[in-house]
Amino acid sequence: MSNLFSNIKNAITLFRSIDFEQLGALSRKIDLPKVVESFAHLDDTQIQGLMKMIDHKPKKRELPPVEGDFYHLGDEALKDEDRALQLKVRAFLEKEVKPIVNQYWLKAEFPFELIPRIAELNICGLTYNGYGCPNRSNLMEGMLAMEMARVDTSISTFFGVQSGLAMGSIYLLGSEAQKQEWLPSMQQFKTIGAFGLTEPEVGSAAAGGLTTTAKRVGSKWILNGQKKWIGNATFSDVTIIWARDLDDNQVKGFLVRKGNKGISVEKMMDKMALRIVQNGLITLTNCEVDEEDRLQGANSFKDTAKVLQMTRAGVAWQAVGCARGAYESALAYTQTRKQFGRPIASFQLIQNHLVEMLSNLTAMQTLCFRLSQLQDQGMLTDEHASLAKVFCSMKTRDVVSRAREVMGGNGILLEYDVARFVADAEAIYSYEGTKEINSLIVGRAITGFSAFV
Repeated sequence: MSNLFSNIKNAITLFRSIDFEQLGALSRKIDLPKVVESFAHLDDTQIQGLMKMIDHKPKKRELPPVEGDFYHLGDEALKDEDRALQLKVRAFLEKEVKPIVNQYWLKAEFPFELIPRIAELNICGLTYNGYGCPNRSNLMEGMLAMEMARVDTSISTFFGVQSGLAMGSIYLLGSEAQKQEWLPSMQQFKTIGAFGLTEPEVGSAAAGGLTTTAKRVGSKWILNGQKKWIGNATFSDVTIIWARDLDDNQVKGFLVRKGNKGISVEKMMDKMALRIVQNGLITLTNCEVDEEDRLQGANSFKDTAKVLQMTRAGVAWQAVGCARGAYESALAYTQTRKQFGRPIASFQLIQNHLVEMLSNLTAMQTLCFRLSQLQDQGMLTDEHASLAKVFCSMKTRDVVSRAREVMGGNGILLEYDVARFVADAEAIYSYEGTKEINSLIVGRAITGFSAFV
C-alpha cells in the first residue's frame, strides 16, 4: 500500500510542475485519470526513470568539421612557415574572394580590385629563384593552387597563367635581360602576362601544326595568325606568342608587348565555364616584334613543352581544389538540409555518395602530393604530369557530379557554389592537354610505342 501511495505522490509531484493552462491543454489530448492510474502501477525505479526522461535536456549534436583533407596532408607535409602561408591564403580567399565570385562569374567579369590584394600575399612566382620570387617548394605551390581552386577555379586559372605559364616561359627560356625586365614586375602583379599557344583550329596538334607564323626581316620578326582561348589576354601587358618560324619550321616564342602594332584582342563571350577568366581571341596581322623580344631559349616545341610540363602539375592540383570545394560545400549542405524530419546527411545513400566523393578526392590529393615531391626532387617527367592531369581531371568530374546530386535542385543554383564547380570542372578537363592526349603520353611511356598520329 505504501508503494502505491509513493507512486501516486510522485505522479502528483510531476503534474504540479505543469501550470493550469498547460494542464487544461494536456487534458484535452490525453485521459489524465487513466495516466494517474497507470502511475500507480509503476515501482519507484520506473518512476525515477520516467522523471529522468522528463528532466533530460538533449545535448546539442557536435558535428565533425567540414574538412576535405582527410589524410591531413596539409598538417603533416608542410613546414610550419609553409602551413602558415597556406592558412593565410585560405583566410584571404574565404574573406575577400568567396563573397564576390558568384556575382562576377554570373557577369563574366574580372574582379580587378583583387589584384593588389593578391600581390600582397607574395606568392607569385613562388618556386622561382631570384627576381623577387619567394623560392618555395613545388609542393607549396601545388597546395596554394588547390586552395585557390577550392574557392574559385577562375581565380586559380588567372593566377596560374600569370605565375606559371607567362612568368614560367620567361624564367625557363628568357635571356637574363628579359628576366630582369619582366619577372620582378610580374611577381608583384604590376605587369600582367598571358600565354598564347592554342589557335582556333589547333589545340592538341600544337607540337607540329601551329598556323601562326614568324618571319625574320632584319632585326624584326613579323607575326601573322590567330590565338584562341588565351587567358588574361584582354588586359595583359605582355603576351607570350608561340609561332612557327617559316625559315626552319621550328616553334619559337615571342614577347608581344601591349600596344605593339598589328595585334588585336577580342574578348570571348558566352562561356559556360571559368566565366571570370577573360579569354581572348588574338589576331596578329603583320605584327612586328624586335629580335630582343624573342625568347632566346625557345628554339623548338620541346622548349615550349618544358613550360607545359611544369604547369600541368599545377592544373592537377587545380582539379583537386575544384573537387574539394564541391565536396565541402555538399557535405556542409547535407548536414543542415532536412527532409523527413532529419538531416539528409543521416541517410545511407547520401553517406555513400559523400564517401565516394571523399575517396576520389583523397586519392587525387595523395597522387598530387607525390607528383610535387618528384618535381621538388628534379625527377618529374612528362608522363608523371600527364598521368596526374588525366586522373585528377577525370575524378573531379565525378566528385562535382555527386556533389550536385546530393544537393538536389539546389545543386544548380549559384548561391550554393556547387553549380559553379560543376561547370568549371569541364574546363579543367580540357585545358593543358585533353584526357586523350595526356593518356597517349603516358601510354607511350609504359608501352614503348607511340600511338600519336
